[in-house]
Amino acid sequence: MRGTFMRKAGIGAALAATAALALSGCSGGGAAQSGPELSDEPVTISMTWWGGDARAEQTQEAIAAFEEEYPNITVEPQYADWNGYWDQLATSTAAGESPDIIQMDELYLASYGARGALYDLSTLDIDTSEVPDEALATGKVADTQYALPIGVAVYAIVANADLFEQYGVELPDDETWTWDDYAALADELSEKSGGAITGTAQIAGFDAGSLKYWARAAGEEVFDEDNQVSVSPETIADMWQYELDLIASGGMQQPSAIVESQAAGISGGALATSKVALGTAYNTQVTALTDASGADLRLLKLPEPKSIHPNSYKPSMYWSVSGKSEHPAEAALLVDFLLDSEAAADIIGTERGIPANQAILDHLSDSLSPTDTIAVEYQDRVTPGDAPLVTPNGASGIEAILQRYTQEVLSGQTPPLDAAGAFIAELQAEIDAA
Repeated sequence: MRGTFMRKAGIGAALAATAALALSGCSGGGAAQSGPELSDEPVTISMTWWGGDARAEQTQEAIAAFEEEYPNITVEPQYADWNGYWDQLATSTAAGESPDIIQMDELYLASYGARGALYDLSTLDIDTSEVPDEALATGKVADTQYALPIGVAVYAIVANADLFEQYGVELPDDETWTWDDYAALADELSEKSGGAITGTAQIAGFDAGSLKYWARAAGEEVFDEDNQVSVSPETIADMWQYELDLIASGGMQQPSAIVESQAAGISGGALATSKVALGTAYNTQVTALTDASGADLRLLKLPEPKSIHPNSYKPSMYWSVSGKSEHPAEAALLVDFLLDSEAAADIIGTERGIPANQAILDHLSDSLSPTDTIAVEYQDRVTPGDAPLVTPNGASGIEAILQRYTQEVLSGQTPPLDAAGAFIAELQAEIDAA
């Protein structure tokens, strides 16, 4: 199955705390409100999302198409930028006035779902037959479907084929290579370029996706069903030690360059500016990276242990329905329209990521951009494992915490195993306090 993802930066822990605090007074709808029926009378529902002007224009055009098809339903749109969005949603939810339809993010899903602020979508009339089970599972909390993924992505190695050709290095066979092969390749690129480039950017420790991958490759998960941080300190330490060894050999950027690249963002980092030939990203980020670099970028599978599939679908964002909605049937009808109708797909395209819905993706296939096509073709080659558990309530600051310890380790301030233990303890404390 296919799908992609347009990834944004991690969230600060303060926003998560705000949302969790506000939600503590909520009671929920969920399965108790199952079986709602559409009204024949005029109905007004509200819908909220985050994003910029282009998303707002496309979404409102899709809403207009929905209202034309269902003239008795009026949709009131609300939207904000990323930071303001969560403050507004927390406030409205605490007051029992959350919008009927909510654009939701994985880092906040458990916080809202576990407190009954979201509807059990399995009780509503929304067609999910064309969405892979592994993708649907990313929207579940305690086996309840609180959210439906709009788009999904998988993790990838990005290789700058222009630099490989320039320095006479062959692209690897990503079906058979190992992390030792990756390190040797990075060293070779650094050496053959005479220091003009570095073989690889940092490959782990600055985003939750990389941590999930290394944990799953070791047969572990970052979180368990009891909301415990279950990845072992040894596995995290191994991840960091691998990078330390590559820094020492010259195959990976030095710590100061890594921090500078991270601060520059996806379009200004080392991959985008062709300072390195290899790095990690989600497959849909190939569009932004290609636009910035102008290079021939290829997506390669990450090395995998035999018989283990560490990769997994990562949702771009979800649609959810408020547990307090007075019109859940009409809200479900709009969610179904946005996820399953060709009319909405023709308007929105891949702005929220390449659709998780296979039929809609097939419908859009002839209109995909070249880089979207690269992302889809790569995802076709990846075998995703089971979906990781949704990030627990209180752990939405995982990336900020992880980045801090990664910087300490790579700069030599803290030994890997010590930092791993401290990271686990701090993240677990955040969860326990939520």
